[in-house]
Amino acid sequence: WDWFMISASFPYPPMGDKEAFMEQHEHTKAVLNRIARASGHLNAIKKMIEEARYCDDLLTQLLAVDKAVKSLSSVILEKHMYSCIKKEVAEGNLEVVDEVMQLFRRYSS
Repeated sequence: WDWFMISASFPYPPMGDKEAFMEQHEHTKAVLNRIARASGHLNAIKKMIEEARYCDDLLTQLLAVDKAVKSLSSVILEKHMYSCIKKEVAEGNLEVVDEVMQLFRRYSS
């Protein structure tokens, strides 16, 4: 989450790092868009329950939420792999491989 917290905390790029800042900004926008999509589906489900809508319609919306959350997870996982993990491996910290393996086990179950 370091990349996300940095982008939320510091609105301006470090000197000479405009490209990295723009990439981070675009990634943050993508994450927030996916959160908004999942939230919109959850709000629709709440309204459908309040209106006693047909179960099949609810299940369709729940599937949409599931897909939206998986999409969000994929975006965050990809950023984690290409930033945090890549940096740690480049610095010689191979213990992060164990972290990634545990992450994949949790992600796939």
